[in-house]
Amino acid sequence: MGHQWGLGLHFVFITIFLVATTNTCLGAGNINSTVACFEHERLALLKFKHSVRDENGTLSSWVGNDYCRWERVMCDGVTRHVDSLHLEGRIYSREHLVGKELSTSLGKLRHLKYLNLSWNDFQGSQIPEFIGSLKELTYLDLSKANLKILDLITYYNELLAHDMNWISGLSSLEHLDLSYVNLTGVKILDVVLYMAPLVKVLSLSDCGLLIDDHSLLRNLSTTLSNIKHLDLSWNIFTGKLPHFFQNRTSLQFLDLSFVPLGTASNFANLQSMIPSLLELHLSACHLKETHLSHILHNLTTLSNLQHLDLSGNELIGPVPESLTKLKMLQVLDLSDNDLMGPIPTFHGKLTELYLRGNYLNGSIPESIGQLSKLRSLDVSHNHLEGEIYESHFANLSMLKEFNVASNSKLTLNVSREWLPPFQLISINLRSCKIENGFPQWLQNQRKLHRLVLSNTTISGPLPTWLRKTPIIPFMDLSHNNLSGPLTNLPNGVGNVDDDEDFIDPSLYLQNNIFNKSIPRSLCKRTGLLNFDLSKNRLIGIIPRGFKNLQKLQFLRLSSTGLSGIIPSFIRNISELLSLNLNDNNFSGELPAELWNLSGLLVLDFGYNAFCGKLPEWIGENIKSLWVFWLHKNNFTGGLPRSLCTTTLLQILDVAHNSLTGTIPHCLGELQGMRNHYRMSFSEGNEEVLIQDMNDSSYEYTNTWDQVKNMDLSSNIFVGEIPVELTTLSELVGLNLANNNLSGGIPDNIGNMTTLNSLDLSGNELGGMIPPSIVALTFLSHLNLSNNKLLGQIPIGNQLRTLIDPSIYSGNQRSVWPSIAKELLQS
Repeated sequence: MGHQWGLGLHFVFITIFLVATTNTCLGAGNINSTVACFEHERLALLKFKHSVRDENGTLSSWVGNDYCRWERVMCDGVTRHVDSLHLEGRIYSREHLVGKELSTSLGKLRHLKYLNLSWNDFQGSQIPEFIGSLKELTYLDLSKANLKILDLITYYNELLAHDMNWISGLSSLEHLDLSYVNLTGVKILDVVLYMAPLVKVLSLSDCGLLIDDHSLLRNLSTTLSNIKHLDLSWNIFTGKLPHFFQNRTSLQFLDLSFVPLGTASNFANLQSMIPSLLELHLSACHLKETHLSHILHNLTTLSNLQHLDLSGNELIGPVPESLTKLKMLQVLDLSDNDLMGPIPTFHGKLTELYLRGNYLNGSIPESIGQLSKLRSLDVSHNHLEGEIYESHFANLSMLKEFNVASNSKLTLNVSREWLPPFQLISINLRSCKIENGFPQWLQNQRKLHRLVLSNTTISGPLPTWLRKTPIIPFMDLSHNNLSGPLTNLPNGVGNVDDDEDFIDPSLYLQNNIFNKSIPRSLCKRTGLLNFDLSKNRLIGIIPRGFKNLQKLQFLRLSSTGLSGIIPSFIRNISELLSLNLNDNNFSGELPAELWNLSGLLVLDFGYNAFCGKLPEWIGENIKSLWVFWLHKNNFTGGLPRSLCTTTLLQILDVAHNSLTGTIPHCLGELQGMRNHYRMSFSEGNEEVLIQDMNDSSYEYTNTWDQVKNMDLSSNIFVGEIPVELTTLSELVGLNLANNNLSGGIPDNIGNMTTLNSLDLSGNELGGMIPPSIVALTFLSHLNLSNNKLLGQIPIGNQLRTLIDPSIYSGNQRSVWPSIAKELLQS
């Protein structure tokens, strides 16, 4: 939206809508908090003033305490917060500001709505990230500011631009990144880009663009002649690929990932259109069931190609030998396809090879060991077999990442004296077999930051040399037969390399036979996010040193043999998302300090000896709960009504306690049991739920969204079944057995159409079985025994398969035998 102001100068604005709430530092009636807020803004303005060179005294009035009287500063008339900054330069009077970068101090002005920085000289600097944090900003003017880099990348499409004419004022622009900016309202993007002729890097990832050869980007073949980097990923192409790609002789980087290209009729010509390409990303482009060789027939003409990504396309067939013709290829990613057959012999300058998530078979060729420049090798999640010998690593002196996980027929067979030629950062041997016990050669790997040896059949105590090695931030030794104390875990100080990918510090030791108590040395890992010691043979209590693990998000100590009470210092671990103490010998009441864990998603204290009443603060302070699991303890009193405010709750299990009173009607308000919310945990986390249902146990791993369950059985609840429970339409299991419930089964029980298990046995329910029960077509377990029900059994649909007479035994007998016989005969 160009505006004509004054002497014909063109100015620009970007309308920014941000879906967020704004925090205010004004306290109601609190003068002190208001003064502090004002001082905070005054200091932010002064910091900006000192960050620029102001040769003409543009900001000379910025002195004193009342910044609302300063020139170019405007405040809200009511709140007195800064809401406008008119810092534009004046070309004819040569008044302008000069700075190497925009000071981040302006990001402290949280109530800023208008910011004009046009006609200043920021010397080709980059737009700072704080711009995206100004939640109330509706006007931003940077025209004629001599910008070379404009980076407005944001997430969740928080920024919205209705048009792009404002770019005309940035004629010096060389780098433009609008990734995740919502551009769905932009109709003629090609016309706009004529106004930025010097752009070399253009990133428009996930902007909601609909790119068509007959409209958008159709006339750009004569513009952007210097463009080298183009990212159009996560948008939509319709029809043929735009002619924009034709003769793009300077283009070296092209990313079309997550763009559906399967229907593009001229996709095969893409490679010939852009002969200068060095890096090509075509991940998840819907090239489904396309034989890889069809694509490579044209790709092999790209003799300079160095990076090729075809992951996630469901490509079929073998890995073609023609790939070896790409002599300059350094990075090849064919992950997550349906490729089969052996791994071919690769040549050339490969530095990264990713083949994970296919159906490749056979052995790993020894020719891999000749790729002397190889830094990353990932062949995980395939069907590879055979042995990996020292010769496979003969010349891999640069190898840093090695991943062969989930190839259960692969065996690592190296001698105990082997000295690797490399220094690994990451190694993953999950579910492979390891010969000769715990790998001795790891003691020479001093740069390890990710070690995964889970389910590799290693056994015995941890070697003593391991204690002296640097701490490994991500370490997974789970699902083995490791024994002895935990004192030999790495205790040394480790450093993170600059080129290392981000790692969540984690320690997974579950499913072993470690014994003794938890050593103090483990409590020194203050950066841990995930800690799992489940299913071991430990003794003792939770160490006091756990209070230092303040960054923990997942703590799992189930089935370890630990005892004692939950220590009060649990409040220090305030970032916890999952706390699992299931199946131990813990006792005592739930400590009030648990209320500090306000972000908790999973609270699992089942199979212990906890006692006392369930406090109301459970729901009042911990509103984010997905799982509330107190199965088989000694709790008394009523079920807190505050649980009804945990609207995301999906699993509620307080069975086998001594709870009394009525079942709260408000449990029918639990949205997590009405709607399909999906639980999501970080990679590497293993959430296991043992669900007791119908005298059997079922184990679920990472599928909690599919087992929405309410189990209130084996308590002393009285009164009627709340009819509101029948509105929980996503519930899979409902167990109210072995209470003192009376009244009838709710007439609209048939509304709970996803029920797989319904157990109302062992109560005092009377009346007829509601006819709507035949609508429960997913029902595989039903138990209505030992009540006072009478009348005919409804017959139809899924109920015809539930022919066990014990389902209805122990009720009124006057007409039941003949009905049961009819069921058996039908």
